[in-house]
Amino acid sequence: MNAPTTRRLTVAQALVEFLAHQYTERDGRRHRLINACWGIFGHGNVAGLGQALLESGAASRRGETPGAPVLPYLQGRNEQAMVHAAVGYARQCDRLSAHAVTTSIGPGATNLVTGAALATVNRLPVLLLPGDTFATRPADPVLQQLEVPQAGDVSVNDALRPVSRYFDRVTRPEALIPAALQAMRVLADPVDTGAVTLALPQDVQAEAYDWPEEFFADRVWRVTRPLPDADALADAVRAIRGARRPLLIAGGGVHHSEAEDALCAFADATGIPVASTQAGKGSLRYDHPADIGGIGHTGTATADALAREADLVIGVGTRYTDFTTASATLFAAPGVRFVNLNIAPFDSHKLGAASLVADARAGLEALTKELSGHRVDAAYEAGYGAAKADWERRVDAAFGAADDSVRPSQTQVLGALDALVDDTDIILNAAGSLPGDLHKLWRARSRRQYHLEYGYSCMGYEIPGAIGVRMAAPDRPVWALVGDGTYLMNPTEIVTAVQEGIPINLVLIQNHGYASIGGLSQATGGERFGTDYRFRAADGTYTGAPLPVDLAANAASLGMHVLRAATVGELRAALAEARGANRPTCVYVETETADTVPGAPEAQAWWDVPVAETATRPAAVAAREAYDRHAAGRRRHL
Repeated sequence: MNAPTTRRLTVAQALVEFLAHQYTERDGRRHRLINACWGIFGHGNVAGLGQALLESGAASRRGETPGAPVLPYLQGRNEQAMVHAAVGYARQCDRLSAHAVTTSIGPGATNLVTGAALATVNRLPVLLLPGDTFATRPADPVLQQLEVPQAGDVSVNDALRPVSRYFDRVTRPEALIPAALQAMRVLADPVDTGAVTLALPQDVQAEAYDWPEEFFADRVWRVTRPLPDADALADAVRAIRGARRPLLIAGGGVHHSEAEDALCAFADATGIPVASTQAGKGSLRYDHPADIGGIGHTGTATADALAREADLVIGVGTRYTDFTTASATLFAAPGVRFVNLNIAPFDSHKLGAASLVADARAGLEALTKELSGHRVDAAYEAGYGAAKADWERRVDAAFGAADDSVRPSQTQVLGALDALVDDTDIILNAAGSLPGDLHKLWRARSRRQYHLEYGYSCMGYEIPGAIGVRMAAPDRPVWALVGDGTYLMNPTEIVTAVQEGIPINLVLIQNHGYASIGGLSQATGGERFGTDYRFRAADGTYTGAPLPVDLAANAASLGMHVLRAATVGELRAALAEARGANRPTCVYVETETADTVPGAPEAQAWWDVPVAETATRPAAVAAREAYDRHAAGRRRHL
């Protein structure tokens, strides 16, 4: 009998080789699971993973490995931003492909925490490979080591445990084998996926071991489409047939499952209106008769009015965040019931729902088949159709500008972009006042056109996220919409886009502060305290003149081509030029602070942000009175 063959490699080299042979497969299509590795090197990973990635590429150049490097390397500028880029890539790839991120120990590793939380909250796969302190402890402490007197095995990487879906510290070479296999299992699992962390002590990374060749064999992780249980399906069909005012809410799971066509077929067959969460927007085209736009705190008047009157809510692939439910005040009809189709049992049971645990596409196809011949009442369909048409007229009015020579409002910036793009463009945003405007107003034309990171709503996601999206969709124009507050958080990956020749488009909106939180502060009695970018006034508040910063000059100094637009007409011309550019391009525009977002008190959906129960300032007293009125409308759906 032949002895098992082995290969002598360092732990880092073995991990790189292993990752090159991992694949996902869904519907007969195979995808490489880890397509590249982002990295910033320091003493915790430079001689381990850094050397292994170099050797991977060098082997390719020497002809030892044909084609591209075993694991392509991407250079980042900020560890958090590298995770954001990886997350943008994974989402655009429907979670079937992902990136790895390696950092040194110390601040490089802790900088991963925010990105890891974002990935896990949004259930998007990313593999984190932070360096760690010595497993053998030849010198204790080493540079950047956190000393914990009561626990010698703790390092700063333990901060990643609560924000990771899987965490392991590889303290021996042979421990990499089970750890790496578990990591791939979680990354490829549509229920459990998120940030996966393998902490790698710097001495172990460089240690050699005789690895079994089977470890490096191609391995396929099949992403299945679980079908709904027959009894649960029958219960759901019975509930839908018995409803007079049903409403479907499309969440991010529709996109992750590539279930858009199945949802369209369901809506065509039943006439049930479809509202969308931030993650689910674009599940139907905006001009589909059943699409009624965003729902919840930032939803359309049409969707929120239907939600208040719905007797059955069908959630598909949604987590039901407080923005979607208007902090448990939106679904107000007596006796309203829920049917939840979700691949994750944790989410399918929310709001006391009839649970349908299944893949979104498979579940929608099953529902459509079992509901054959069923359609909502014609009057209900006509009513929401008329409301949808009225809302579109209000959006047209908000997007338009009477005079091309005036400074645009933020909604008019969106209107100029809306008039320019087609089905191929991708719009990306995460934080500030833009998410609310986009959820209400944007007309999504295709699947994955609308890319809002609103699970964690992380300032600084937009620019690196756009890089990841453009890498996954190299033939589609990608627009990162960024306010001045977000830009100042994390502009550094502009340098990465320039270096790699990734032609993202940045729309940089200057409104001199945190517009979204400023509005929230005013609504909750905070009087916009600390939310404006201005000089201090005599009374100590930041209410003086605007700061003389030039963010356009800053973007240009980082290598971006910058187009300044002072008027609506100049904005339209600049956006058109940017869309045709083949290099990273920034359109800089200063907007009017007064905006034209359509809305009315009856169309507003509440968001629970507690207000001071006792206060002396009149604004806070009035805000608390309003808070108590809204809070009285909360209910538990059991």
